[in-house]
Amino acid sequence: MSLAETADDNVARRPAGEAKPDLQQSSSPPAPGVPMPAWKMPLYMVASVLLFLTQGLGMNLLTANIYQLQGSFSATTAEVSWLSAAYMAPYASMSIALFKIRSQYGLRRFAELGIICFVVAAVLNLLVTDLHSAIVVRTLSGMAAAPLSTLGFLYMLEPFPPEKKLSIGISLALMCTLFATPVARIVSPSLLHFGGYEALYMFEMGLALIVFPIIYLLPLTAPPRADVIQRQDILSYLLLAVGFGCLAVVLTLGRLYWWFEAPWIGVLLAISVGSLALVLAMELPRASPLIDFRWLFSGANMRMAGVLLLFRFVSSEQSSTAANFYQQLGLLNDQTVTLYAIILLASLVGGLFCAFLMTTRYVETAHVMALALIAGGAFLDSQSTSLTRPPQMYLSQAMVAAGAAMFLPPVMANGFKAAMARGMQYIVNFLVIFVFTQSIGSLFASAMLGTFVTIREKFHSNVLVEHILLQDPIVAQRLSQMSAAYGNVLGDKMLLNAEGLVLLAQQVSREAYILAYNDTFLVIGYSSVFGLVVILLHQAWRRLPWARTSLPAATAAQS
Repeated sequence: MSLAETADDNVARRPAGEAKPDLQQSSSPPAPGVPMPAWKMPLYMVASVLLFLTQGLGMNLLTANIYQLQGSFSATTAEVSWLSAAYMAPYASMSIALFKIRSQYGLRRFAELGIICFVVAAVLNLLVTDLHSAIVVRTLSGMAAAPLSTLGFLYMLEPFPPEKKLSIGISLALMCTLFATPVARIVSPSLLHFGGYEALYMFEMGLALIVFPIIYLLPLTAPPRADVIQRQDILSYLLLAVGFGCLAVVLTLGRLYWWFEAPWIGVLLAISVGSLALVLAMELPRASPLIDFRWLFSGANMRMAGVLLLFRFVSSEQSSTAANFYQQLGLLNDQTVTLYAIILLASLVGGLFCAFLMTTRYVETAHVMALALIAGGAFLDSQSTSLTRPPQMYLSQAMVAAGAAMFLPPVMANGFKAAMARGMQYIVNFLVIFVFTQSIGSLFASAMLGTFVTIREKFHSNVLVEHILLQDPIVAQRLSQMSAAYGNVLGDKMLLNAEGLVLLAQQVSREAYILAYNDTFLVIGYSSVFGLVVILLHQAWRRLPWARTSLPAATAAQS
């Protein structure tokens, strides 16, 4: 998602010789500085929501139904997960290239070509016949989806005046990025019942066809065009795309094939590190680099990247950890529809409240409230048992959803302003931070938490098994109760006891997984508390007299 690409129409100032007229369009947007008519504003906002849903559902419909797709493709969980990896590999870096492409060739061409490519990719999904063809098509879908997230931001920011784009506009846009996950879980049961996995792809194609005329009926204000692409930029981006793509595949599939078991994981990781090292070596000597690594690794940017990675880590409580916990309990999507409807509503409330805070002087309060809500929700979830069902998690998941909607906008607004203050060429550098922390950071958080669950499950399973003795009367009674279910079909006493042991082992494994997920929820809760303490200490430090006097000098030195 290219957040930083969304406001250059208000800040870009090109020399007259460099500017190029954009393509003509039948319906012209309001000129810069002229307020948009009130009746048009909701249309642009609805268009933004549709664009975000179209882009987000393409990825989340697959993730939400990965176990159902196993039967359709006759594949294992690890094999079907290649579809997610194929989608994320190009998506992880496309936004960086799209910014310069849009600046050089114009917003109109960018919008038209982007939506056409997505429609074509959606149609190709209907022609999938096996897993291998599906992987190829999902790779194309990942490439085509990146422009839609950019257009989603542009359409949300378009109705607002310049002074509100980085407050209300950015809050609403980032709030819309959270809608796709719960909506995918809500609509999936009906779609699968209607027509299997073909219905999922047909729904995605239908959304793409709905947003297709939006590009022509609701035009955007086009910034000036300029020749910003250099030859060496192409090679640098290709190496960056290879590095990010290989890293995305490793993080998506590493815990499924296990990190030290599959040799190709190490090969891809080595290619990723080598490609990114070559980008660093090529960009450092350049006078006008694609990526200014010296500015990128400055203290302020590293602190911002740390905050964004913390957000990705703690927000994974809901996006990956809790979702996998429901699957471990045997809950299907049709049993969690109400839960995800509450999550959707909580995300809306949190985003609107954050938009309100962004217009006041209490902007930093959003971070404190967001981390407090996520920590509270994670600690509540850490008390789960095998009898926990969605109604017991309504409150905790609503807290996490509201906190996730409130955390990101203040950070992104501050980082974007800092990049624009340095000049429009630094928007690409800001995009590197944003893309790495949100796309790669999300995959990293899911991979690490999933690995932690696996390790803790083995630990708890060993502990539980140590206390199960067949000589124990309680264990013997439980085995007798479990094997009684097969008493009418098995006459052999040995086979009957063996079936009882199998059922007991399944119960032990389930309890071990529940304990492992409780540990994971605790880790996320403690991480949120740690981040909350650091932010409070940082805010207290900034209010000290000597910190206030040294801040302007430090800012001037950095500039």
